[in-house]
Amino acid sequence: MQFQKFQAVGNDFVIVRESDLPSGDCDVSHLARRICERHEGPGADGLEILLTDRPTTSADFAIRIFNADGGETPISGNGTRCVAAYLYFNDLWQSPVVRINTGAGTIALTLKERAGTRFLFETEMGEPRLSSVEIPVLLDVPRATVVREKLQIDEDEVEFTACSMGNPHCSILVDQFETVDWHELGSKIEHHAAFPERTNVEFIRVLDRRRIEVRFWERGVGPTLSSGTGSCAAAIASILNEKTDRRVEVLTPGGELVVEWREDGRVVQTGEVVAVYRAELILDSEGGASAVAYS
Repeated sequence: MQFQKFQAVGNDFVIVRESDLPSGDCDVSHLARRICERHEGPGADGLEILLTDRPTTSADFAIRIFNADGGETPISGNGTRCVAAYLYFNDLWQSPVVRINTGAGTIALTLKERAGTRFLFETEMGEPRLSSVEIPVLLDVPRATVVREKLQIDEDEVEFTACSMGNPHCSILVDQFETVDWHELGSKIEHHAAFPERTNVEFIRVLDRRRIEVRFWERGVGPTLSSGTGSCAAAIASILNEKTDRRVEVLTPGGELVVEWREDGRVVQTGEVVAVYRAELILDSEGGASAVAYS
């Protein structure tokens, strides 16, 4: 099975055309788990499938997205940006704007720069959902916005802000990353009963009015070097808590993204993508997988 790998600020994805999937009754969730496994497969944070058909005339292409645990997710900001780069890299699209349909709606991406295998996109991420019902998060009383709410974690109480960027996010402001076991806390919050669909978790250190630093615990993946929707959620949480302006540089372990929450309510994100390699995935009769890179 032919595939290509792209990474967006350290968030890496395997991209496969639907027509290249194994014939017959393909268990895509199982395939995603094997592909994303970093010791016995190519390794990735997620699998992106470029669909053959478009479900809507408002989009140029459509995708399905699977996390490393095999679970399907509606949207990935970095992942969708990787698919856009895949389309230009393989000469499947030439116009400066490409519209990609996801499980959370259609996203428009504008190619701003290209240098060889590197691409810079400005992405229209849409309007965040702020109410507790839409996120969803279960509170004693439903809220129009979820800001500085309390969450009980074992013996401790954690203050959080939440939103949805097509997937749920729980954002926590911290003074220093070193004083928080954010891996353990992220795992517990992801599976907390307050989040019926589980949640992504961002730990945010505000540097100044225009810059934040973030660590990410992704739903169905674990710790990642960056997250597109997570960076949007972190910026929104910083703005809602009146810590930053509406245009924020988000510093992640994998690099920098720029997020602007415009006055019209829509979120725009700018970030890079890099093409990593093309390869062939060899599937054995027991579902094992290995990758052989050929360019």
